[in-house]
Amino acid sequence: MYAVIRTGGKQYRVAPGEVVRIEKLPAGDGQGKVEFTDVLAVSAEDGKIGRPQGEGALVSGQVVEEGRGDKILVFHYKRKKQYKKLQGHRQPFTSVRITEIAFDGQKFSAPEVEVPVKEPKPKKAKPAAEEGHAKKEAKEAKHAAPHAKAGHKKAEAKKAHAKKSGGKKKK
Repeated sequence: MYAVIRTGGKQYRVAPGEVVRIEKLPAGDGQGKVEFTDVLAVSAEDGKIGRPQGEGALVSGQVVEEGRGDKILVFHYKRKKQYKKLQGHRQPFTSVRITEIAFDGQKFSAPEVEVPVKEPKPKKAKPAAEEGHAKKEAKEAKHAAPHAKAGHKKAEAKKAHAKKSGGKKKK
């Protein structure tokens, strides 16, 4: 059993119990229940598909989560014109679990399942003594390293300069 619905300018093939990631729904739907009335096709049996007439078909769902997708980088570039533009975008989405498909007096429901709620992971707490000691070591290493490298570069520069000046002088 499945249905084809239209929402957010896209079409989705859904079945009872599936979780579908759709375009962000309006903010007024904070209750967690969603109904899709724009049903394009319904299939109750294998190999048979029908188009519902009028207001006869309804797909119900429950909001699982709302969030934003992965970042997409949009890069515009025109060669030889010194033109580059970089922009990032994260598309908002709503995840919906399809609970029921109803049409022509028939109802196909998903089995009742507890929807897991995502909770943020707790941060691990380090003892105060360890944090201070680790920071102090990192700070010392940071300050010691640049001085050694700088002295090494100066020595190389002096050697290179000495070789250049050893040539013939112009008269």
